[in-house]
Amino acid sequence: MQTTKKIALEEHFLTPAFEEYLAPTAVNIDPAIYNRLRAQLLDFGSLRLDAMDRAGIERSVRSLAGPGVQREPDTAVARRGAREVNDLLAGEIRKQPRRYSGLAHLPMQDPAAAADELERCVGDLGFCGAMIHGHTNGEYFDHPKFYGFWERAEGIGAPIYLHPADPVSRYPAIAGCAALKRAMWEWSVETGSHTLRLVFGGILDRFPGVTLVLGHWGETLPYLLWRFDSRAAIYGLKLKKCPSEYIREQIFVTTSGMFSAEPLLCSIGALGAGRVMFSVDYPFESAAEAASFIENVPLHDQQRMDVCFRNAEKLLGLENR
Repeated sequence: MQTTKKIALEEHFLTPAFEEYLAPTAVNIDPAIYNRLRAQLLDFGSLRLDAMDRAGIERSVRSLAGPGVQREPDTAVARRGAREVNDLLAGEIRKQPRRYSGLAHLPMQDPAAAADELERCVGDLGFCGAMIHGHTNGEYFDHPKFYGFWERAEGIGAPIYLHPADPVSRYPAIAGCAALKRAMWEWSVETGSHTLRLVFGGILDRFPGVTLVLGHWGETLPYLLWRFDSRAAIYGLKLKKCPSEYIREQIFVTTSGMFSAEPLLCSIGALGAGRVMFSVDYPFESAAEAASFIENVPLHDQQRMDVCFRNAEKLLGLENR
């Protein structure tokens, strides 16, 4: 029934060796649902490909379900684990080179090693960029220790997908209300705040060639551009440009996990159709539902093609793959 080809950007996988890192974020999931998700995460074959075919997804850009080694306290273990899982993903991509691409998993405990691994994954393994799962052991990436990493990412031209992670500690406003934890609301607050640290903390100012990607329609940021600029002027923020300009020029957003017309139209209005890309958040969301949404939402044909595949092809260098 779908007619528009699609590239999906936030499509997760898992290996048995990394389940222990994921476990703390899955404690509230019904065991029957988790067992289904686990089977889908571990699969690189018919489960995934059949779901893609039914949804009209030509290419799935695979990334490790977080937080992975970013939760690891031993930096040497983190470096080794990131390399191993990236090599595993590269092997699976070689089996399905027309259907799968990859985002690197990085040991952000060691910014120089993370930059080296990013360069290896993009240059040697043919990955499209990297996915970072929020802070690493409480460190956010506007800290000066990460300047070298951002400089290398800028030089490589590799987009960085900033994915949600649990906050360092529970927000007082959420404490006592379990329904607001994680994907319901907490992750958007955490990831949106981390992104704003990169904007207001000057990372995008210092490294104008850095490109970020945010899922879930930009974690509410497209709604707030005017207010960011207004408050920045009042509080005397010293950047070369208005905050909204960095967001419009250096951040892309995806449809992952939110299949609703209102945030789509807001994101296009705020950022432009050239900054919005299709994603599912598989297997945590339904590929069929994501595809039905993007095929039926009221968009001009050119906008729909931009969102479904053209923007991703251009950003990730997939035009000739």
